[in-house]
Amino acid sequence: MPVRIRLQRHGKKGKPFYWIVAADSRAKRDGKFLEKIGTYNPNTNPATIDLNVDQAVTWLFNGAQPTDTARAILSYKGALLKHHLEGGVRKGALTPEQAEAKFTAWLDEKAGKVDAKKDGLAKSKADAKAEALKAEKAANEKRAAAQAEAAKAEEVAEEAATEEVVEAAAEETTEAPATEESNEENTEA
Repeated sequence: MPVRIRLQRHGKKGKPFYWIVAADSRAKRDGKFLEKIGTYNPNTNPATIDLNVDQAVTWLFNGAQPTDTARAILSYKGALLKHHLEGGVRKGALTPEQAEAKFTAWLDEKAGKVDAKKDGLAKSKADAKAEALKAEKAANEKRAAAQAEAAKAEEVAEEAATEEVVEAAAEETTEAPATEESNEENTEA
């Protein structure tokens, strides 16, 4: 029975979530499997991978062949390196302590890279948020200046209108007696 280490899709439409399983190569993609080795969630940044490295190495020694994507995941988590180091131990090229020390050193280096990426993502997100806040403040200041200009123009228009009303009232008061005098003249005649 040819065994493959592959991904089994779960999750909903547009939000995939995968189980990493050891399954018979003739089984359906989401069908029967022999053992669940881990999970893979590509929806997060960086992707979340939970893998039981020892189980994966055991399946690799038993002859399981990983698919291309599963191979990339196993490599990323160090299962292929551990398989390689344990092969060296079996051949006598390394002691188990040396193999474990090399694997631990590799894991520490990998964890540093992942943490650096997470920090970089958090920093870029914070920078983008600060830039958006700065742009919003500038837009608010522009809007406030435009409102102040509009209010100032409105005040000037109101003052001009009141001046026109005052002038018109003044003209009416000066014209009104003249019309009364002309009315008086018309009545006397």
